[in-house]
Amino acid sequence: MIVETIVIFIYSLALLMIFAYALAQLNLLFNYLRSKRQREDEPRFDLNNPNEVPHVTIQLPVYNELYVMERLLENIARIDYPREKLEIQVLDDSTDESFQQTGHHIDELRATGLDIKQISRENRTGYKAGALKEGLKTAKGDFIAIFDADFLPKPDWLKHTIPYFKNEKIGVVQTRWGHINREYSVLTRVQAFALDAHFTLEQVGRNSQGHFINFNGTAGVWRKACILDAGNWEGDTLTEDLDLSYRAQLNSWKFKYLEDVETPAELPVVISAARSQQFRWNKGGAENFRKMAKKVLQNEHTPSKTKIHGILHLLNSTMFLNILVVAILSIPILYIKNEYEHLKWYFYVMSFFVISTVIFFGCYWFTFKVIYGGGFKNFLKYTGMFFTFFSIAMGFSLHNSIAVIEGHLGKRSEFIRTPKFNIQSLGDSWKGNKYLKQNLSPHVVLEGLLMLYFGFGMYSAFVVGDQGGDFGLFPFHLMLFIGFGYVFVKSLTSKVG
Repeated sequence: MIVETIVIFIYSLALLMIFAYALAQLNLLFNYLRSKRQREDEPRFDLNNPNEVPHVTIQLPVYNELYVMERLLENIARIDYPREKLEIQVLDDSTDESFQQTGHHIDELRATGLDIKQISRENRTGYKAGALKEGLKTAKGDFIAIFDADFLPKPDWLKHTIPYFKNEKIGVVQTRWGHINREYSVLTRVQAFALDAHFTLEQVGRNSQGHFINFNGTAGVWRKACILDAGNWEGDTLTEDLDLSYRAQLNSWKFKYLEDVETPAELPVVISAARSQQFRWNKGGAENFRKMAKKVLQNEHTPSKTKIHGILHLLNSTMFLNILVVAILSIPILYIKNEYEHLKWYFYVMSFFVISTVIFFGCYWFTFKVIYGGGFKNFLKYTGMFFTFFSIAMGFSLHNSIAVIEGHLGKRSEFIRTPKFNIQSLGDSWKGNKYLKQNLSPHVVLEGLLMLYFGFGMYSAFVVGDQGGDFGLFPFHLMLFIGFGYVFVKSLTSKVG
């Protein structure tokens, strides 16, 4: 009974962690709905008054972006802002032919009167953080707008963001990401679904109540003085944006999130690209928990509720580890449940935690409505999308849990950029992209084995106990089977062609 007791204890602890996270999401939903009743009354720069137009530097950190550099530069050149107050830095760490092509394009744009320059370094020390820090040394602007290579801000983007900096306490203005290739595949729809929840429910829910949020690495503007006051960019985590965000807010800088300002971007269309992005984000989240949690808890100026939300925010990626633990132990739990009659009371109590899924379902429905609208037809569409998302997210749980464990243990790894494709329509193809990884992740074999494991879990529902089976966990195991099967098969087939 010792092994069974250990299994039950770990399983229960993981369920409690997921439930706590679900309650935090529910609180963010209440904050989000409350924010819609708040009136916005903040001082803003009048950009029609030349005396109030601040100098802005746009930083474009890039590394081997052959397929999207022309699109990026042409788009940034269309930004509508007084030329004498605008500087563009292309922070180019590229090591392939894109470097020369970018240089030629920049020369052409400079000839039109645009203040744009290509800045390169001898090495990639600090990766993206190092490039941003290097550019900051010579940046003319008091405000620093940052865009990754796959982002396409609209011409009036600065006119919607810069005015808020008239409030001298604001250190960052962040905008919502859009998705130009949302409908390309199941993979892009699932990624868009998850990001939409973050950029509505979470960012608004936290920001509206003064809780810590994060600059999302792109599609936002920093006050240069805020960056310097917070200690400048540091490359000791894989999510330098989250790191600097927390250091700035611990120094009492305010962040402004603009849900209504959308910045379109391209989602990864190949699962290997999505895997590398997920790995970086989740490991970086765990690294930042390791780095920042104690500082958050010890900060005297941070309210208790903000500390709780801050810790749960830093533990976001760790939820994948809890999900994986619950998933793997759910099959032994199924057998324990049907073997030990005296434990039935425990399993009745544990069934309460199904409410976590109900909470997530309800929270994400509200964010879905913001973009697609309500109504029965959209609710049916949402229901299908939610369970597709949930299944595939669980299919990524092994991959992401490994990233989380490495982050918590302090294992360092290289900053692996996400390959860009210039994919905007269903007719565009990703095949032949030179930046795609050609080797399979060793995790893929384990994901295939987990697919079979959860297939066994579904079979077990028919044979456990002496009452004709137990189908309480069957839907959960079916979703896990589909999720791990999707990730496994897609990882194999993405290497074809």
